[in-house]
Amino acid sequence: MGKLSAILAIPELRNKILITLLFLAVYRVGYSIPLPFVDQSLMNRNVGQGGPLGDILGYVSLFSGGDLSNATLFGLGIMPYISASIIFQLLGAVYPPLEKLQKEGESGRKKINNYTRWATVVICFFQAFMYVQFIMQPSSRGGQGFALTQPIDYNVGYYWITMVLMMTTGTMFLMWMGEQIDEYGIGNGISLIIMAGIVARIPAATASLLFENGKFKESIFTLGGGSSQDISFEKLVVLMLLFVMVVVAVIAITKAQRRIPTQSAKHVRGRKVFGGTRQFLPLKVNQAGVMPVIFASSLLILPYFIFNFISSATEWSWALALKDVFERQGWAYTVLFVVMIYIFCYFWTAIIFNPKDVANNLKDFGSFIPGYRPGKRTSEYLEKVMMRITYVGAAFLAIIAVIPTLITSTMDVRQEVASFYGGTGLLIVVSVALDLVQKINSHLVMRNYPGLTED
Repeated sequence: MGKLSAILAIPELRNKILITLLFLAVYRVGYSIPLPFVDQSLMNRNVGQGGPLGDILGYVSLFSGGDLSNATLFGLGIMPYISASIIFQLLGAVYPPLEKLQKEGESGRKKINNYTRWATVVICFFQAFMYVQFIMQPSSRGGQGFALTQPIDYNVGYYWITMVLMMTTGTMFLMWMGEQIDEYGIGNGISLIIMAGIVARIPAATASLLFENGKFKESIFTLGGGSSQDISFEKLVVLMLLFVMVVVAVIAITKAQRRIPTQSAKHVRGRKVFGGTRQFLPLKVNQAGVMPVIFASSLLILPYFIFNFISSATEWSWALALKDVFERQGWAYTVLFVVMIYIFCYFWTAIIFNPKDVANNLKDFGSFIPGYRPGKRTSEYLEKVMMRITYVGAAFLAIIAVIPTLITSTMDVRQEVASFYGGTGLLIVVSVALDLVQKINSHLVMRNYPGLTED
């Protein structure tokens, strides 16, 4: 209670937290608003109640803060904006005019933000078109059709335009709310929206794990359990231990640093000697955060829809086989997933960490790494160290990312449950929570209050 009273005693911090909670509440309201002309019960029965396709859509929704298993206003979530931001950050590393804008300070950042917003609109239209096209197609799957709109007096063009515009507007509104949280709230708005979407799914996943028809599953109290996907006592213990282990590992890797010793040069002014102190240059082991996993997961969703479209239009056997590979998420999908995590981890780290700039900054401030000349030699050493620790960080992300698949295949646990109790969802929640605690701590320490992690 002492920590809470300290937070509430600071008006600025209290207002920031209340504004953030208000925007998150608005997000949860829009999350439940259904699209018009869609039979939600049929949508939930065909897509939302499990199966490979339901698992894929649920997995995508995990990173986007949306809900593709149900046709809702915020169905696309914030993923189009994240994709647009990633595209412009990648272009900034290879496109000189955009790189020049990044170095112009606040004015350049505003121009890039405007370009990102327009790119978000384009991506929203494309993704909303693909999604609406999917839920409106009259083809059958497993004996159940996906024609979710009413067939009587049904104007395809009018329905299609209305739903695409509503989903695009919903994503743009989420983008605006994220920016408002950044400006007036506390924490990273986009990350908090994704975290809120993940946390809101945990009670339902827990209920499906433990309860059936409002009662505890009898298999929980017996060893060995019952039929497939029944939760037994030993499975429950393993999931609980895995949950604790993943949380501890995420905290450890998120805070892990490779400290490079630095020393400042001595300056003699009159009779006084300045400088000569030893400090450390902290390099984070997981420099890229969760972005490589999110980006790799997003890209691996596209092949399924592409091959599904090709196989349904042409009935080519190779397209059908490739569609099944990405739908079932077997060993081939997992290997490709791990490879892409490594690629994006190194690529993302190269974008946000420039050894040459760091070496030049050390040189300008009169500091150096003992044993290495300032300038090129220091830059080469920092790049070598970063390559090594990034390998460890990428390996950690890959292990965390494939845990849900391993749990599902080896323990017969539903994908919706496995994704929360060990995996990327837990990684995102813990990482965002640590960032939020750090920002609250900075407000408390700045006003001479003890931080949340201090006694």
